[in-house]
Amino acid sequence: MSDVLDEAAIRSELARYPDWTYDGDAIARTFDRGDFNGSIAFVNAVAAAANRIDHHPDITLAWNEVTLRTSSHDVRGISPRDFALIAAIEALAR
Repeated sequence: MSDVLDEAAIRSELARYPDWTYDGDAIARTFDRGDFNGSIAFVNAVAAAANRIDHHPDITLAWNEVTLRTSSHDVRGISPRDFALIAAIEALAR
């Protein structure tokens, strides 16, 4: 099981990902994928990466936007697995 990170550690990690926001419960980011097909393709790529990591974000899909929200329910907080997922998502978003 992953260890929960304290707020200082979360803020330190988030410095590497300035487009992500932390609200005390989860870390989230909205991606503009241009159109519906781009959004669906991105969601499918995120799903494949999440399955490989075995850590899955909450996903909200709008026509051209995908919002991803991650936290570690098993530790009731943010864990290193969330940042591994964020790194994988950022690689896909380029």
